[in-house]
Amino acid sequence: MSEGTATTTDLDVRLEKHRVELTGYCYRMLGSSFEAEDAVQDTMVRAWRSYDKFEGRSSIRSWLYRIATNVCLDMLNAGNRRARPMDLTGPSPLAQAALTPRPDNTWLEPVPDARVLPTISDPAEAAVAKESVRLAFMAALQQLPPKQRAVLILREVLAWKASEVAELLGTTVASVNSALQRARATLAEREGGAGAVCDPLDEEQQKLLERYVAAFEGYDMTALTALLHEDAIMTMPPFDLWLRGPGDITGFMTTLGASCAGSRLLPVSVNGLPGFAHYKPDPEKGGFGAWAIQALEISDGRITGFHCFLDTERWFPLFGLPLQLEAEAH
Repeated sequence: MSEGTATTTDLDVRLEKHRVELTGYCYRMLGSSFEAEDAVQDTMVRAWRSYDKFEGRSSIRSWLYRIATNVCLDMLNAGNRRARPMDLTGPSPLAQAALTPRPDNTWLEPVPDARVLPTISDPAEAAVAKESVRLAFMAALQQLPPKQRAVLILREVLAWKASEVAELLGTTVASVNSALQRARATLAEREGGAGAVCDPLDEEQQKLLERYVAAFEGYDMTALTALLHEDAIMTMPPFDLWLRGPGDITGFMTTLGASCAGSRLLPVSVNGLPGFAHYKPDPEKGGFGAWAIQALEISDGRITGFHCFLDTERWFPLFGLPLQLEAEAH
């Protein structure tokens, strides 16, 4: 009995140490933080149940990736491709701005860095891992057929050999190389506007964020305009509306978004990008109520993307954040 218990505990530990990297893999495959966690849980359960059949012909890590890949491919059979608002419609002129929600499963979801990025000692590897969960890259990944997606992630992000990927997918090296070429071509066409965020943030980017917080909390549209790139984009899932350019963005913030004046921003790490938990004044309860998780894309000293995920009941607990702040909290 005690020996069995020890073995069980040992297996738990051996499986558990792969959880964060597997969650990152499943997140890149599925585009959903919650579905990724479900997929990893399913992977762990399947590994548990079939461990007695695992004969050590490969490492536990590659065996877990094989199970996780199959779980993700099964989940993707439904054909849903998660997207950003600008992947679905054109920008709305401010005069026609309307807040029309779409179902949750439409949208590419945000994720806290800590849930999908394992601690990596090599700075170059860590940078690749971060870049590969950024929103623009994730949106481009979602355009790939599921098996091409798996090949690209395993080869380009996780640096697996073609022979290892072929074995995992039960196919040939030639097939893997062909899928990788097609995936790279699709990404080259689609990926853009990812921004150039340093890791860690350089001094200029840090100052830009400080100026952004001051402008947003002060609701100073002149100061905010100076920080936004002329082609800056603002999105607000679950609404399909998106806006382009400082004029429409600040115009929205002073009309439909006027209740955000006097807000508070707390820093968060989201999708390998700088971000903030946005709390706006709560006239009913006092203090500040959770409003959005913001992810910012930066390029050439300006903010190019300003993405606000509004489903606070889901996102704030995921990021370990309270739904309410006291008046003096900052």
